[in-house]
Amino acid sequence: MSLETKSVELRVDDGTTMQAYVACPGGPGPWPGLMVFQEAFGVNAHIRHVVERFAAQGYVAIAPELFHRTAPAGFTCAYNDFPSVMPHMTAVNGAGLEHDIAATWNWLQKEPRVRHDAIACIGYCMGGRTAFFANTLKPFKAAISYYGGRTADYLDRTPKLHGPMLFYWGGLDTHIPTEQITSIEAALRSAKKPYTNVVISDADHGFFCDDRPSYNEQAANEAWAQTLAFLKNKLG
Repeated sequence: MSLETKSVELRVDDGTTMQAYVACPGGPGPWPGLMVFQEAFGVNAHIRHVVERFAAQGYVAIAPELFHRTAPAGFTCAYNDFPSVMPHMTAVNGAGLEHDIAATWNWLQKEPRVRHDAIACIGYCMGGRTAFFANTLKPFKAAISYYGGRTADYLDRTPKLHGPMLFYWGGLDTHIPTEQITSIEAALRSAKKPYTNVVISDADHGFFCDDRPSYNEQAANEAWAQTLAFLKNKLG
């Protein structure tokens, strides 16, 4: 499938502007829409490739730059350079995310090639937590979180979840305690929200990213196939 890729500038309600990377399938569509939320290392080559992979599967995919208030447009960082990441990651808060998610949602709603009743979101690491949060704000048909550390920070928002959740965790991941995963499951059960929880026992944090040392090809391939099936089932 031929793809169109581009960067777009989104105007955010708080007066800021935010760059986002977009990939669209060839042809007029309409296609389901998908927000792709970054890891802590920016909308880097890996995240852009993920956006393109989803577009090749028939989604209009968009990855907003969530560090736009503190970092220059196009900011990326090496996977081992946490000192450079931390000021931007710690500056991200719920109020800013709410504005950023709304701006990205509005772009998808105005894009004529998008099926406006079929929008989902997915995120990785920091973006996994963001996908959970976004699903409490807008009527997503589905949301997917890959090893979303500190998702438990938003558990008070669980009753506001819209679409079904799909979670991926690495059984070898020491960054996310088992107790956090257990608390997330308990909150969704209590709120009677539909979810699927997948723990891949031999996978570590960041197992989906083929640019990280923790990449696990088999786990990534299995998660990719299940992710596509989940999205097709929920979005049609």
